[in-house]
Amino acid sequence: MVMVQSPSAALPADPTLDEIRAALAPLIARNAAFDGFGDAALADAAARAGVDPDVARLAFPGGGRDMVDAWFATIDAAMAERCPPEALATLKIRQRITTLVETRLALIAPDRESLRRALALLALPTNARFAARLGWRAADLMWRLAGDTATDFNHYSKRTILAGVYAATMAVALNDESEDFADTRAFLARRIDQVMRFEGWKHRRAARRTERPSLARFVGRLRYPGR
Repeated sequence: MVMVQSPSAALPADPTLDEIRAALAPLIARNAAFDGFGDAALADAAARAGVDPDVARLAFPGGGRDMVDAWFATIDAAMAERCPPEALATLKIRQRITTLVETRLALIAPDRESLRRALALLALPTNARFAARLGWRAADLMWRLAGDTATDFNHYSKRTILAGVYAATMAVALNDESEDFADTRAFLARRIDQVMRFEGWKHRRAARRTERPSLARFVGRLRYPGR
């Protein structure tokens, strides 16, 4: 897993608040390793980007939560850029998901301590729903990039499972000192193998239910033999 420096968007001449958020988020993340996701990290990022500090605060009205949200959004965008659907289409589904998760972790790896701070913030009871939403967003994007088009119950189960796999893999990566994150990649491979086995079991179970004799159909044929 090659570490990739988190991207930093360049600001146009008259930026919107969304553009300011995108530009400041990676800078805030780098500062957050020392200052956490708070006013000090925001002020330093604004100074580096040449943004008025009052305007910078307007871009993050929710404080630290919004800063983490914006940082994760830049990771989402960078992952999508590095893993376009046409490139992933040549891989098997297991390889697509593995590639996406590893790419995402590689983008975050240079800011591991900031990630630790972000996860600590999201772990607060008051942020539980917010954290779940961010996890769902990441999982949804990964499945969409992988080509998933499910709209039934599988749409939700796939994303819920992948969000759990990603969260567990991040926890391992935070303390992984092995070369090239070998331990994290091995952990991810095992978890994805479990997911693929579960998906296979679901498909086999659905097939058996489809083939199972139906009493209603049998009775219907007795009443209407020609159908």
